[in-house]
Amino acid sequence: MSRLCEDIDERVNAFLKRPLEGDWPFVWLNATYIKVRQSGRIVSVAAIVSVGVNDKGVREVLGLCTGISEAETFWSEFLRSLTRRGLRGVKLVISDAHEGLKASISKVLGATWQRCRVHFMRNALAHVGKARQAVVASYIRTAFAEIDEAGARRQWRKVADQLRTKAPKLAGLIDNAEDDVLAHMAWPKELRVKLHSTNPLERLNKEIKRRTNVVGIFPNDAAVIRLVGALMLEQNDEWAVTRRYMTLERIEEVCHPDDINPLPLAAE
Repeated sequence: MSRLCEDIDERVNAFLKRPLEGDWPFVWLNATYIKVRQSGRIVSVAAIVSVGVNDKGVREVLGLCTGISEAETFWSEFLRSLTRRGLRGVKLVISDAHEGLKASISKVLGATWQRCRVHFMRNALAHVGKARQAVVASYIRTAFAEIDEAGARRQWRKVADQLRTKAPKLAGLIDNAEDDVLAHMAWPKELRVKLHSTNPLERLNKEIKRRTNVVGIFPNDAAVIRLVGALMLEQNDEWAVTRRYMTLERIEEVCHPDDINPLPLAAE
């Protein structure tokens, strides 16, 4: 059994430490909370998975680590570990809201942050009663239906103003989240469905939860990396033989914006 674990660890570590070549314009970060035994206590740690799309339009798992997801130092060190392996050319990072993450993205990667639209909606609807949630959700989504970023921002502010009297806390949340939730609107229309949330990782996240729930409580962080890392390696191999996640034409436009006029793209 120990030899088997050593073999798995060797393969997983080689995969997670491999050089990252080329540009990676889009990166997703996802946290799954797992119970681990530490110093005689059972604690909940975050298993952070990073997935990116490279300049060929191919999706790959970039990295994995465990830690306290709310700490800025944790995020900064994780992102720096990716840059040391060659991560570059990042333009947009998509994730749920975590304390310290936004600052780390700007500081380490110099990229824009897209707050997961799905998670934002859940947070927003917590500010209104259940009877009103469907109506409020539909109203907020009118901003996402706009054809360009300028229109989306106008509608977003209109929604906030309409809600200000009856739901001032929700209106304030919408005001503060404008740049983060609407960041994806700056990209070509056909890419937005893949950029507005962490939904592209939903299937992967469910599989992580399914397999870790079988274990229940892990003896240490290394055991988490072993199991989740093996799953990431398996998923990466599957993505390698499927078609491109994004078309080469659109990726070229994203990676080499100086060669095109961005205004028509935003209006498409």
